[in-house]
Amino acid sequence: MNKLKALKYAVGFVLPALTWYSFNVYGWMTFIPLLYAFFFIPAVELIFPPDASNFSKQEEATHFDNALYDLLIYLIVPVQLFTLVYFLFSMQESGLTWIDKVGRITSMGLCCGILGINVGHELGHRKHMYERWLAKINLMTSLNMHFMHEHNMHHHKMVSTPEDPATARFAEPVYLFWFRSIFGVYACAWKLEAQRLAKKGISFWSFRNQMITDHLAELGLMIAIGYFFGLAAVGYFVSAALIGHLLLETVNYIEHYGLIRKKEGDRYERVMPHHSWNSDHLLGRLNLFELSRHSDHHFIASRKYQVLRHIDPSPQMPTGYPGMMVLSLFPPLWFAVMNPKVKAIQSDLQEKS
Repeated sequence: MNKLKALKYAVGFVLPALTWYSFNVYGWMTFIPLLYAFFFIPAVELIFPPDASNFSKQEEATHFDNALYDLLIYLIVPVQLFTLVYFLFSMQESGLTWIDKVGRITSMGLCCGILGINVGHELGHRKHMYERWLAKINLMTSLNMHFMHEHNMHHHKMVSTPEDPATARFAEPVYLFWFRSIFGVYACAWKLEAQRLAKKGISFWSFRNQMITDHLAELGLMIAIGYFFGLAAVGYFVSAALIGHLLLETVNYIEHYGLIRKKEGDRYERVMPHHSWNSDHLLGRLNLFELSRHSDHHFIASRKYQVLRHIDPSPQMPTGYPGMMVLSLFPPLWFAVMNPKVKAIQSDLQEKS
């Protein structure tokens, strides 16, 4: 029975199931996945308290080696690919109103962000090459393959510093952050790849440049979509991918908002649990495959999602990640809730030092 505890993460398949439903209905019903993700889940997490419990050392070893956890995360990849193809077929239906189209694009966009990029992020940290390829495939469905280069090689090193474009600054509105992070991360990914190739003595203009091959793969996907489904379908897909990308950036915004690592000489202090915002609210954790236990993820990036821990020094958000993402879209409310928390953390750190 202990091994079957992994099945609680089957909750993560509710979103694609609702998305498939949205591809078969019309009007406001096409927005049901959006209501599930950003109304139902936040409402539940406001009612039920967070769960800060951790596995014991013995339990952790058992769950770490349980292949069912891996199988669940691997299954998301074919599910995401199927959802994308289903979406493209659904958009071929005649007589769709603009509301029908917007609803279906929005639903696909949620899957691009939550299934595509989020699961791509988890798999991109794994050690096996086949897992990293699965990550690339998932990220391709959101036109965000460059994420893996920058995230693993730069974000984890420079998080919570002014040198990380994916760390939100104190009192920075999410809408300004979107632009700074999107363009900053993209430019950084090219720079990192150029540096990697230069160290190996490889020409920048070669097929060993992963940024070039990744973009060719994404271009190939769009050409295939245009060939089989028409030019309009390319626009629908790009719109959904953009929604997925904005979901990623909104998550980036709330994960490290206002948190800063001290600089000691020419180096920054080690990344610690208090440099990431954490949430132990259970439903969001299950739907996001424990992304919201973010403090432990940055503390030890190699830990698999199922064994991420609550760590006491980590700053806790008042509710789960989905609810905090909604709150971030209203900057005055976000600042009213979060700025005092950031100042309290800074004051506490100053007293301890």
